[in-house]
Amino acid sequence: MTTLVLCVDRANDVGRKTGLETPVVGWEAVRSLVIDVGLADPEDSSVNSLLETLSVARELREVGDDAVVAVVSGVSDSMVGADRTVARQLDELIETHDPDSAVVVIDSAEDERLVPIVESRLRVDSVDRVVVRQARDIESTYYLMKQFLADEELRQTVLVPIGLALLAFPALTLVTGIAEAMATITAVIGVFLLYKGIGVDDALRGLATQVRDSLYSGQVSVVTYVVAAGLTLVGVFAGALGVSDLSTTGDAFLPAMTFAHASVPWLAMAALAASTGRLLDEVIQNDRVRPSYLHLPFVVVGLGLVVRGFAGYFLERAGQVPPIDVPSIEAGAVSVEGFTLSLGNRLGVFVVSGVLVTLIGVGVATSLSGSAIEDAEAELPEGDDGSPSNPDS
Repeated sequence: MTTLVLCVDRANDVGRKTGLETPVVGWEAVRSLVIDVGLADPEDSSVNSLLETLSVARELREVGDDAVVAVVSGVSDSMVGADRTVARQLDELIETHDPDSAVVVIDSAEDERLVPIVESRLRVDSVDRVVVRQARDIESTYYLMKQFLADEELRQTVLVPIGLALLAFPALTLVTGIAEAMATITAVIGVFLLYKGIGVDDALRGLATQVRDSLYSGQVSVVTYVVAAGLTLVGVFAGALGVSDLSTTGDAFLPAMTFAHASVPWLAMAALAASTGRLLDEVIQNDRVRPSYLHLPFVVVGLGLVVRGFAGYFLERAGQVPPIDVPSIEAGAVSVEGFTLSLGNRLGVFVVSGVLVTLIGVGVATSLSGSAIEDAEAELPEGDDGSPSNPDS
């Protein structure tokens, strides 16, 4: 019975490091190949894979099998080409030695993808996966620590937090207790890991660079962003005051509506200030405005009206806000008596107003963008027939 002990190398590490062509067949040829690969790269796992191939062949010969040792590799720039090269080399081996079965030796998941190719041509009795055991002695540990300490970024990311935690733990233990100290240090380390993991440091660095460039370039949005931040704080404070004046209940829906009703006007003004500043920057820098920048302020106002309308609807139903009283209006011969908006009318007025504001924004953006296109076409040189000429023609 003839058994083909086949070592497969899909990435052609053996060929690249030794310069030899595959297939390599025969006990002496493979043993010589082990020395060549080991001298070229002693840390390559292919050395262990080749030695395992020789070991399996020796075991088969000891039990009376006729073992043929061979090494095949994929010589190509693409994975498909490498697989076809291995298939062609395998066909040559089968034609020359006519084996009855095969034992495949691999050392990686990439090489394992060649097993179906071998199975399509020959019966595979076993797949031997070589796993290299790493040395874990004192010298290896020292080498790894030396490499770790040579990396400045790793030192700052790992050693500095550990050192601060070790210094803070005794002090916190003396002031509070062991449990409180552990809880505090764990919370701080957790915040630091989230800070690094989410990439907050990179975002803050980019924000600082953007603010500096904006200040040097004289952008209006720098001032409007500060105004927007102030209005946002005012809105959050107003919402918090509204919730604090509310009697505590077990339901969180009513406090949420109260917070939204009190803070939405301020938050809408903050968003309006930020979008207006960005719009002015676009006008100053490009002399033209994209429709999205024109549409954004109207969307912000419309969204604020809709949210405040729904929040007021729920709060009025709960008796937290009074209904809206419209005073009487007199303008010359026209006079309108005062009236009170019902609950449904109140919601309808806010929702319809929000939709109308948004539609007005769409109309303004469309008309201005259309006029900008007409102006651009008017600047083009005209042809003999009066139509704009194409400079590329």
